[in-house]
Amino acid sequence: MIRSTAAAAVLGIAACAPLPPPGPGPGPAGPVRTSTGDDCAIFAAIAREHYRFQENPPPPLWNPIETDDGGLYRLTCDWARHGVPIRETYDPRSPSMPGRVQWVKFEEPRYDSRGATVVTGIMHGPLAGMGYECDMVSGFAGWTVRECRNTWIS
Repeated sequence: MIRSTAAAAVLGIAACAPLPPPGPGPGPAGPVRTSTGDDCAIFAAIAREHYRFQENPPPPLWNPIETDDGGLYRLTCDWARHGVPIRETYDPRSPSMPGRVQWVKFEEPRYDSRGATVVTGIMHGPLAGMGYECDMVSGFAGWTVRECRNTWIS
């Protein structure tokens, strides 16, 4: 009787164990964060002012981004609301999208007393891309690009 009760308890606990997250491969080792309204306004300002996506068609958005702490940062922005024509996404973890050579990427902003800093990059082809670190300022007109410094070129 005691053994059957113990076995039932073990099975009951196992049945309550959380299922792994859906999608390819194992889940992230760290936290999963999503973009905020300010994050999206910052990305939209970079897309408009730096990349000029109103005049230049944007490549697919790299989403989600793997973070330094082993987690994921998922962009959940309403691009149309911000006036940015991003429509496609690229998930590098997906087996259906291996080796994509065109993308735009926005990492999670770092906020401070002067505004925010964002690491971003764009790939136009296999050997045609650039990375930037953009300093952002918030003012009467919302978020604007103060400066984008080049960090890498391929």
